[in-house]
Amino acid sequence: IIADHCANQPPTHIYLPATMSKTVARGADRFVEPKKETRPDFKELKSIEKERREILLRAELPFWRILMFWSGTCLKEITTDSLVWTTLIIYIGIRIYANIVDYVPDSVELMQKTNVGILGGFLSFFLVLFVNQTNGRFLEMYGFSKACSGRIQDVAGLAKAQLPIEVADRLVRHFNAAHIAGYVGLNAIGQGSPYSKTYFFDHYNEEAKLLTPAEMKEISRHDMDNSGLCM
Repeated sequence: IIADHCANQPPTHIYLPATMSKTVARGADRFVEPKKETRPDFKELKSIEKERREILLRAELPFWRILMFWSGTCLKEITTDSLVWTTLIIYIGIRIYANIVDYVPDSVELMQKTNVGILGGFLSFFLVLFVNQTNGRFLEMYGFSKACSGRIQDVAGLAKAQLPIEVADRLVRHFNAAHIAGYVGLNAIGQGSPYSKTYFFDHYNEEAKLLTPAEMKEISRHDMDNSGLCM
């Protein structure tokens, strides 16, 4: 129908939602397949959230018990890192060679005159600094997230007590929708976010009826997945 209507019209671009586009030009249609979502679906997000909560509760355990965990640690990444194994193999090879030969190589004599300890201290300093900064950023962002949730609850309580029911209900719905959309908007910032409009925002919007179809149409012009405006 679109092709018949546009048979004698100049090239027209029709923009459809869900990253789908169709170009109609002089009776010819060109259809671009929608971009496949590669981020975790809602079931996977629930699994990730469950693991995060378990890791959060580990902070209350004794130190020796924390060291016994495998999931949620860097051990898995270390054991599959080729650089770690390459370095270890080189070290073992050097030790084997040193035990086989019956003389001291010139390179060893040269290394004994150098102060390698300075390099080790330098690397240790930056490692501790990096870990502290990373932990600090996590705690800061976690605090922002909980503070945002708390302010929404404050507004909800005040709105229910002071505003008409219809206005208060709409205000709370919009606040919750904005909160969820903010997590989706993180995808356009830094290293991205596992939360997507399809599997995260749309799920909660359908479950809690946060936005009406008319309201969804109003914000459809904003690319929630790839724009930092939602954040």
